[in-house]
Amino acid sequence: METMEKPYKIKIRAYGYWTEFDVKAINDGKALEDAIVDKLGKNDIVWDKSDFYSLAKTWLTYEEIVNDNRPLQTKNVLGVELATRA
Repeated sequence: METMEKPYKIKIRAYGYWTEFDVKAINDGKALEDAIVDKLGKNDIVWDKSDFYSLAKTWLTYEEIVNDNRPLQTKNVLGVELATRA
């Protein structure tokens, strides 16, 4: 198991509000969950009102932040431009 912390972008949509913030955690589900709960517990997150998202559903997404400076390669597939690192 990796012990190095990685940065993650967290996005939450719940009860007509949304927020996003960054946390650092090791590559482990429990560690990431604990980092999110710790951040939420600090009460310094700004929640914005949104009529776009459901009042009855909650979404929580996360993605690892990768600072990759390799060139970006793109390819047009069925009118959609897809990108990947070289």
